[in-house]
Amino acid sequence: MSAAPSDNHPSMPPPHSRQLILGSTSRYRHALLQRLGMPFNTDSPHVDETALPGEQPVDMAIRLARAKAHAVASRHPQAVVIGSDQVADLQGLALGKPGTHERAVAQLQQMSGQTVVFQTALCVVCQATGFEQAEVAAVRVVFRSLSREEIERYLVAEQPYDCAGSAKSEGLGIALLERIDNDDPTALIGLPLIRTCRMLRAAGLTIP
Repeated sequence: MSAAPSDNHPSMPPPHSRQLILGSTSRYRHALLQRLGMPFNTDSPHVDETALPGEQPVDMAIRLARAKAHAVASRHPQAVVIGSDQVADLQGLALGKPGTHERAVAQLQQMSGQTVVFQTALCVVCQATGFEQAEVAAVRVVFRSLSREEIERYLVAEQPYDCAGSAKSEGLGIALLERIDNDDPTALIGLPLIRTCRMLRAAGLTIP
């Protein structure tokens, strides 16, 4: 027979009742996670997203996904926390969120006619149980050869300045592309839901 927990050591909640937290303020990831029909909260990880010297895009993506998950988990140790990050990889050159129109133009000009690998990293952590899994979903995207006029028209129409690679594949950005190769369709939008479901189940959560 198990002893009753003492007042100084309260029992941990069962896995299925743990709070789920998305360690991101991205509206795209928030909308994707809502598809699962699970209650969740969001918390900003406040992580410096500057690349390390000589760091490859895939390494940067997984490092930042882990850092975001652990930053939020440190404030919510009983919760299951999702961290994610996406870096556009153009032949080893990391392309992040442009932030401005001028940078977006430059990014799309660089990617015109090229194959870009969008490295979308995912990390799920529960500090209380010691659970941690991390993985990268790589999405190969082939861009059409784009004229300056096409780039300008697209950017004015969609203004994707908060998207890595300056394009929204779920919107008008699909018209800039020749092909998308992936095994987790939502990865390109910012959160690979197939992998997310698998990791949340492994962490003990029940997905409707």
